[in-house]
Amino acid sequence: MSGYKKLKDRIHLHFDELPKNQKKIAEFFLENFDHISFLNVQQIAESTSTNVAAVVRFAQRIGFSGFSEMRDEIEATLRNRLENGNVFPLIKPSELTKDTLTLVANQEIANIGDTLRLTEKESYNKIIELIINSKRVFTTGLGISHLLSHIISYQLNQIGIFSNVFTNNESTFLEQILFMDKNDLIIALSFPPYSKATIEAAKFAKENRIKVVSLTNKKSSPISLLSEVSLIIKSENMLFTNSFAAISVLINAIVTECALKNKSKATKWLNELKNVTKRQDITID
Repeated sequence: MSGYKKLKDRIHLHFDELPKNQKKIAEFFLENFDHISFLNVQQIAESTSTNVAAVVRFAQRIGFSGFSEMRDEIEATLRNRLENGNVFPLIKPSELTKDTLTLVANQEIANIGDTLRLTEKESYNKIIELIINSKRVFTTGLGISHLLSHIISYQLNQIGIFSNVFTNNESTFLEQILFMDKNDLIIALSFPPYSKATIEAAKFAKENRIKVVSLTNKKSSPISLLSEVSLIIKSENMLFTNSFAAISVLINAIVTECALKNKSKATKWLNELKNVTKRQDITID
C-alpha cells in the first residue's frame, strides 16, 4: 500500500470520532493533500476557520507528535509520488492565459486530477460490486445532478443493467422508494447546494434497508453520511454552478468497469439491442 493511501486511510479511520472543528481540518487535508507541504500551520488554521491548536491536536489525534511531523510525512509521500509519475503536474497561475476557454479547460483538468487523487479504490470497487449484484438500480438527484442521473441510468441500461431515474413530477422520491426492496440500489448524486429532496430520499431508503451509494463533493456532505459508500468528486466551476466534467469521467468509468466485470452479459445485451434497433430502423448513439 502506498504511503499516500496509508495517510488517507489514517485520516478516514479517525474521521468519525473527531470533534466538529477537526473534521473541517480533516476534510481540508483530504481535499488539498498535495498542497499541504507548501502551507504552514497558521495558513491551514485560517483556511479551515479554526486555530493553530486545533490543527496540532488534529495531527496528534491521528497518531503524529504534532503538525510538523505530519507535514514532513506528507511531503515525503508527495515527493515519492512525483518521482514515480503518479501526480498530475500542477499548473502555475503564471502559465495560464487570460482567455476564458483556457481558464475553464484548466479548471476541468484540475477537477479531474483532484478526483483521481480523491477516489479510493476500495470504495470504487464496492460501488461496482453493488451495482452488478443489484436486481434494479435507481438513480436520483436534482438540478444538474438530475441530468447526470439520466446519463448514468441510460449507460447502465446500455450494458444490460436495469436502471431507472427517479422522477420529480407525478410522485415524490419517497413514494417511488416504496416500490423498491432490499435487492435494489439507489445511486444518489448530490452537489452544492444539496437538494433536500435527495437527502430525504436517502434517509428514507436507509430506514427501509435499501442500499444507497452516492457521488458527491466531500466526505462530510449530507448524502455521504447516509450512504453505504461514497465517491468524492471535485466539481469546482468559475460560475455559481457545479462543473460536470469530472463527474462524467467517473460515471463513464463506473459503467465501463461494470461492463468489463460482466463482459458476456454486456456483450449479449448490446447485440440484442442492436437487433431491436435494426428492426425498428433506428440508430443508437
